[in-house]
Amino acid sequence: MKFALAGNPNSGKTTLFNALTGSAAHVGNWPGVTVDRREGVYRGSPGAGRVDIIDLPGIYSLSPYTSEELLARDYLMEESPDLIINIVDSTNLERNLYLTTQLLESDIPVVVALNMSDALRHEGGAINVAMLSDCLGTPVVEISALHSYGIDELMSTAIATAGSPRHGWSPLEKSALSDSFNEIAGALRERGKPHPSFMAAKLLEGDPIYTRENPSMARLAESARRLAEIDPMLDGDFEAAVADVRYKHISESFRPAISKLPQGGFSRSDRIDRVLTGKLFGLPVFFAFMFLVFHLTFAESLMFTDRLVEGGIPSPGIMMQGWTEAFAEFIKEAARGALESAGASRWAFGLLVDGILSGVGSVLSFLPQIVMLFLFLSILEDSGYMARAAFLMDRILRRFGLSGRAFLPMLMGFGCSVPAMMGTRTLASDGERRVTIMLMPFFSCGAKLPIWSLFAAAIFPSNADRAVFGIYVIGIASAVVTAIILRRTILKGEASFFIMELPAYRMPRLRNICIHLWEKIRGFVTRAATIIAGATVVIWFLSNFDFSIRMVEPNSRESIVGVLGSFAVPLFKPLGFVSMEEPWRAVVAIVTGLIAKEMVVSTMGVLYSPGLDADPLEDDSAAGALSLALVANFSAAAALSFMTFNLLTVPCMAAVATARAELRNARWLWGTIGFWLLTAWVGAFIVYHAASLFAS
Repeated sequence: MKFALAGNPNSGKTTLFNALTGSAAHVGNWPGVTVDRREGVYRGSPGAGRVDIIDLPGIYSLSPYTSEELLARDYLMEESPDLIINIVDSTNLERNLYLTTQLLESDIPVVVALNMSDALRHEGGAINVAMLSDCLGTPVVEISALHSYGIDELMSTAIATAGSPRHGWSPLEKSALSDSFNEIAGALRERGKPHPSFMAAKLLEGDPIYTRENPSMARLAESARRLAEIDPMLDGDFEAAVADVRYKHISESFRPAISKLPQGGFSRSDRIDRVLTGKLFGLPVFFAFMFLVFHLTFAESLMFTDRLVEGGIPSPGIMMQGWTEAFAEFIKEAARGALESAGASRWAFGLLVDGILSGVGSVLSFLPQIVMLFLFLSILEDSGYMARAAFLMDRILRRFGLSGRAFLPMLMGFGCSVPAMMGTRTLASDGERRVTIMLMPFFSCGAKLPIWSLFAAAIFPSNADRAVFGIYVIGIASAVVTAIILRRTILKGEASFFIMELPAYRMPRLRNICIHLWEKIRGFVTRAATIIAGATVVIWFLSNFDFSIRMVEPNSRESIVGVLGSFAVPLFKPLGFVSMEEPWRAVVAIVTGLIAKEMVVSTMGVLYSPGLDADPLEDDSAAGALSLALVANFSAAAALSFMTFNLLTVPCMAAVATARAELRNARWLWGTIGFWLLTAWVGAFIVYHAASLFAS
């Protein structure tokens, strides 16, 4: 059997999906997190065989205004699951029931899950479940997906209901539009059309998709509309007339089921929002939160304790990084000793120690800071604050031709560009979607964190947190400038309206935070153990052999990578970071970053290693080989230029493949790649020369 989960954004749909399937789907406290359908298997023991659970995107209605509404409607109407579990927010019953009235027009069995029933009781409200079930004509079950309350009862009811045939009904059957509706629905039944009540309502609304697909029935609907009488205030808008019928039906029929309403007045969330989303404090508080996150993750001196204690107290991120580096060094030294005892050959020694362990170890040493950063962001997200951030940014983004809805995938871009680009499906217009995809690399993903951490610790040891924060600011500023240019030139258009219900503030749940962190850690470690390890071996081979497959001095100009990298050096000369000795090494690091951005650090760990006795991971002291090499080869201005180029350039190959799928046009894909390269070059040029001028 197949059960579809359908509900409004923030109704707890994905939380219920995780509770039913045991999956680790990302639970985001804003609309648009689920941009495609997810599938899982019910982990309980239903006694009726396998039950597949399909998590559809959060939607407010089945009208095709957004891509997620179209996806949900197409799945329900064309694939006809065995049952729909309609998740309803008990604290916003009347608004949520609008979608319910549309779902009940289909012939698919429906069970209504009253989620957040515990929150409703806490607010002093109550719902008469039996009366509501009678009004809807379908089973209703109270649940709390967050606390796993009522889940077993919901599934047993759903399994029992799925085997019962059902015929859809609509509130239009007993309304001022009943004659028109019944005429269209009757004609559809005679022709054997599926879901005749739903289709009749859509034709009466003038739905463009059903009208185009059913021209003869569309003409019948047009005739029926001419004879129908609707409120003069609606000015002939039958879509508004149908919506009016639905809301009146909800108010008149279902309000008696609400036996007690919450008391009026401002809620706790309302009082908090008066500060956190206010015009005076909203944006300053947002940027203060972001700076605090970076400070706790990257600062060498926590809360500037170096002014009180010599050397200061390191931030949690730096402290955990030191432990990881010590462990990585222990593994490396153990491997070094084992190879020496075994009398390993020069190439085997170099491959394992200088290649795999140096490259992968350099990347994994930054795992604690990645964990810390996403821990803080997950807490902000799960609390409900990130939805407010989107609301705040809408005021700014609208001036640049983007809506606050575009901020949601941009924010996801701080984690990974791949799901962020997929998240652009929630945007209404093609122009806004393309602009957002083109801006996505400017929002530094987790894979770029090792680059910032490495350079911040080596080149800006006393201002590491501010250096990393500055790179993020450069990315955001670049996005703003390029968005203005794009929306006023090749991608003109008005920003779509941004309407989003702000969820109530909630105490972050440990389980949700752990799920989010596990996704990031698993993806990072998997790439380090597969793609990065394999690519490190390739880089080691190219940097230790020439075109005659003869072993040469490590990282020399005579090596394959040295010859290839030297050709591209003139292109990067104006950017400042190839003016040092052996400039091709920085170029090669940038190119390998196209595979995965973590490869930049692992490549530098291989190419800048001064010899077998060096210690490229021990950058907690001035003797650290890799940090020492960077200090010797990069000025502060050159380091900022190098970081800026890696921030703005083409992201990893996985992100490029995703952009290709989302843009659905080869011309736009190649244009976007060219845009990324040009922006990276110009941005690095400006940063280098501005920093050089400031330094002088």
